[in-house]
Amino acid sequence: MHLCVKLTPRAAADRIGGTRLDANGQEQLLVYVTAPADKNKANEALIALLARHFDVSKSAITLLRGHTDRVKWIEIDK
Repeated sequence: MHLCVKLTPRAAADRIGGTRLDANGQEQLLVYVTAPADKNKANEALIALLARHFDVSKSAITLLRGHTDRVKWIEIDK
């Protein structure tokens, strides 16, 4: 499964907030994490949150694109 995620670091709580359409009509999953976007901490928190949500191991989640952007492409192997 592939997901487009819009990540917001330094949020009040770790949570998945629904979806939205970007300017190109691409659906994005809105994800909020408390971790800062420093030294890959927000990406690690994103992977941990998605692993819990989809009930998979963290190793089943791959960050394909957007390592330093807020919009990320994720692959989840089930």
